[in-house]
Amino acid sequence: MRLIPWSVHLTTIGLFSRLAVRIDRRRTHVARVNLDLAFGDSMPPEEKERIIRRTYENLMVVALDTILNQGASREEILKKVSFQNEKILEEALQSGRPIIFLTAHYGNWELGTLAIAARFTPIRVVGRPLDWTWADRILRSTREQFGVEMIPKRHAMKPMLRSLKERIPVGLVVDQNTAAKDGLLVDFFGHPARHTPAAALLARKTDALVIPVYSESTDYHHWTVTFHEPIPMEKSDDVDEDIRRHVQAQADITEKVIRHKPDEWFWLHQRWKNQFEERYRAS
Repeated sequence: MRLIPWSVHLTTIGLFSRLAVRIDRRRTHVARVNLDLAFGDSMPPEEKERIIRRTYENLMVVALDTILNQGASREEILKKVSFQNEKILEEALQSGRPIIFLTAHYGNWELGTLAIAARFTPIRVVGRPLDWTWADRILRSTREQFGVEMIPKRHAMKPMLRSLKERIPVGLVVDQNTAAKDGLLVDFFGHPARHTPAAALLARKTDALVIPVYSESTDYHHWTVTFHEPIPMEKSDDVDEDIRRHVQAQADITEKVIRHKPDEWFWLHQRWKNQFEERYRAS
């Protein structure tokens, strides 16, 4: 696969993305519901269809790039990436405080994680194994070669606390729906959505800096990884409100990034399922 020019890969991905939009009706319906909830009539239907196709393209690019990154050198990984606002992370590392990276299924999130580990610091990322064993093996081996360790999503709180105590940053992807018992309701694109409070709880307990970070690309050749200012944890006598306010701030920065370039986000996930399940069921 490495012998095939990247331009040929992109042409093939473009063809497959158009095919996927036609045959994967269940997920394209989910994407249309999401885009309607997020943008309503402010975005024309043809732009929504373009974004859906780009969503499939982006997912295929991330998968292919992850495969090709097996055995890549540190220099090869960093050649694909530019960093913006890296001073935010450098100052956080110098402070000696625990660090939590906050991100979303946006851009090439896998490459962004590898690049941060290759350039700045090892990371422990919370997630669940992929359903396909062979794909999970590829993903795990690619991550581990640069010091990215996986923390299983189930019962992750203790390993995350231990990692922060050891001053190894923790990475959390926080843009997906949660069960009612696991998430707080926040405003996301003007609609209530469930959002995990894990990063806020950890920040309050450990005084960790919560740094949002996202990657994006204009050409699928080179990605920009951007660090945003840490989300402050305001502490008052009302702990629940402090947590809720922090979680809302996490949703706000994710929404801001998506609005900036919506075709980089993973629109195929039922983000508002907890509140609009009937709309996702409709055909």
